[in-house]
Amino acid sequence: MSIEVGSKLQGKVTGITNFGAFVELGEGTTGLVHISEVADNYVKDINEHLSVGDQVEVKVINVEKDGKIGLSIKKAKEKPVRQNSRERTESFESKMNRFLKDSEDRLASLKKHTESRRGGRGARRG
Repeated sequence: MSIEVGSKLQGKVTGITNFGAFVELGEGTTGLVHISEVADNYVKDINEHLSVGDQVEVKVINVEKDGKIGLSIKKAKEKPVRQNSRERTESFESKMNRFLKDSEDRLASLKKHTESRRGGRGARRG
């Protein structure tokens, strides 16, 4: 089996690290799916997406001269057909509202934490 850039293959996850997952492609060939190539969204913990023994479809994104094979799970997935613009806008608005709420919560927490440290020795004046 020749492994060429751009080809899609089935593989089995054989190991997981904090930076990615090793996928056996057959015939003793193993490639690495970097953590940034696991999903379309940000992946903080790869264990939430993959487990050892999982069967996955991967796309070969590079083959180094030293034999290292770079793989991608997110590029192996077919892109869904785009929704109409109104649905995309609503989805964007809901994401923006969630982002703003999270930002306000973080700022309030930071402000509270910072103000409690300014009084020196923990005493509040007021």
